[in-house]
Amino acid sequence: MPARQDEKYSYVDDFDRSEFARLLRMVVIETWDGGARVAMDVSGKRNPLGNAHGGAIFALADHAFGIAANQEIFNEVAVSASIQYIAPAVERLEAVAEKVSENNLNSLYRVVVYEGSRIVAIFEGVGMKMAQKEPVP
Repeated sequence: MPARQDEKYSYVDDFDRSEFARLLRMVVIETWDGGARVAMDVSGKRNPLGNAHGGAIFALADHAFGIAANQEIFNEVAVSASIQYIAPAVERLEAVAEKVSENNLNSLYRVVVYEGSRIVAIFEGVGMKMAQKEPVP
């Protein structure tokens, strides 16, 4: 049974207001069943070469994965994640997460990180379903 709409958006709001998201100035742009789009400006997150730091790119992709994976009735935690960096980036980034597959215990998400229309990185995350969420009163 999927989450009620108000529960879903409440949870997305919680992710949007989390300390880490605020620290990196990540913003949830859009969500849909099994997916999320999250944006982040790279200013203040550059490496010595002037490009977006790989850790910042990973954090953005991981955040989008977390939002996409936690929209249903079970809380999910990441059990593994990997990233392939395709190209350096210097501007605003957007991460688009989408569910690829799931079973009763795990789910697999693919996140593509873009700078404009150019692919910067591809991330895969495996989530493990935990306890069912408490209903919102």
